[in-house]
Amino acid sequence: MMEKLPEGWKRVRLREVSKRIKTIAPQNSFPYVEIGDIDVNKKTYSKKEKSAPEHCIRIFKDDIIISKVRPTRGAVALVKEKSLFASPAFCCLRTSNHPNFIFYQVSMKVFFNYLGTRETGTTYPSVSDYDVLEYEFAMPESKPEQRKIAEILETVDNAIEKTDKIIEKYKRIKQGLMQNLLTKGIDEKGQIRSEKTHKFKDSPLGRIPEEWEVVRLGEVFNIHAGGDIYKLNFSDTRDGKYKYPIYSNTVENKGLYGYSDTYTFPKNCITVTGRGTLGFAVPRFEEFNAIIRLLVLIPKCDIDIIFISEYINSRINFEVESTGVPQLTAPKISKYIVPRPPLPEQKRIASILSQIDETIEKEQKYKEKLEKIKQGLMEDLLTGKVRVNYEL
Repeated sequence: MMEKLPEGWKRVRLREVSKRIKTIAPQNSFPYVEIGDIDVNKKTYSKKEKSAPEHCIRIFKDDIIISKVRPTRGAVALVKEKSLFASPAFCCLRTSNHPNFIFYQVSMKVFFNYLGTRETGTTYPSVSDYDVLEYEFAMPESKPEQRKIAEILETVDNAIEKTDKIIEKYKRIKQGLMQNLLTKGIDEKGQIRSEKTHKFKDSPLGRIPEEWEVVRLGEVFNIHAGGDIYKLNFSDTRDGKYKYPIYSNTVENKGLYGYSDTYTFPKNCITVTGRGTLGFAVPRFEEFNAIIRLLVLIPKCDIDIIFISEYINSRINFEVESTGVPQLTAPKISKYIVPRPPLPEQKRIASILSQIDETIEKEQKYKEKLEKIKQGLMEDLLTGKVRVNYEL
C-alpha cells in the first residue's frame, strides 16, 4: 500500500516536473563534460577544455545531468556554469520547479535503485531517457517549501565542501613538510636542516644529513607474509573475546578485515600491502593478525615505525613486474633502502607528521558525521516525513 503523503504534497513522475533537453550543439563545442568527469560521491563534475564530439547537448545553469550508462553508480550533477556541453550518454533535464530540490531527489539511493530495475545490457548496462523520466517521487506543491528544503540540504553540502577544503589544505601542508623532513631532517631546535648550516653527504638516496645512515629494510626488519583467514577464529565486530585486529591487503579502512581471539604479530610493527595497491604502509601499535600475504615488518632494532611508514608511502616507488599478478614479496621489499636518522630525530619527525595526521583524521570524522546528517535529512525532508517552516 502506498504511503499517505502529507498535506500539500503530491506524487509526480520526473517527466511531469522537468523536460528533457534535446538541443544538439555544434561539433567542437567546449567546455565539455562526459560521464567519467562526474564525482559520484560529491555529485559534482570537472570540465574538459577539449572540443566536444558530435551529438553533444548544450545545457545551461541549473540543468540536471543524469548518466544513462551504468546508472546505479550515481553519476548525477547540477550544472553551475552559464553554458556547458554534455555527452549524449547523459539524460539532460530542465525543470520549472526548484532545480536544487529536483537535483536532490535524483541524488537519492532510491532513485539509483529504481534505475537498476530498468537497466539492460551486461558489459555497459544502461537505461533510456524514458526510463529516467518515468521515475516517481513525492514533492511539495509549494515552490517556497521546495526552496527551503533545498536550502537546508545546501547548507550541509557547503559545510561538507568546506571540510573537504580543510582536509586538502592539511594534506598539502603534510606533503610539503615530508619533502623536507624525510630528506633534510630536523634539528633539536625544530628547524629544517640546510646545507648552509649543516653537513650533508652523498648517498644512494641523494644528499642527506651527515649523521644519517642508509639501510636496507631487511637489515632493520624481520619481514613476514600474512597467513590464511581460515586459520583464525573470526568476528566482524570487536568485543571482549575478539579483540585482536585482522588486516588484509587493502587500503580502505587501513586494511581492517575483522577481529580474532588470538594474535600472530606483536605491537609496534609495520604492515605493507603486497597485492592490489602495492606498498601501502601502516604502523600498527597493537597486537594483530595479517592475512592474504600482507607483509609485516617487525623491527630488529630501535626504529620509529611512523617515520619508516611515512618514508615508504611517500618516497619509495615499488617496481611492478609486467607479467602475472603484481605483488610485493618479503625478499623483494627487503632489498629497498631507507634513511635511518638517529632515533631522537626519527621521533621528532614522526611527531610532527602525526600531529597533522590527527588533524586530518579529526576533519575526516567530522565530514563523515555531516554526510550521515545529510543522508538523514534527505530521507526525512525529501519524502515529507519532516516538514519545514517557509515563507509564502
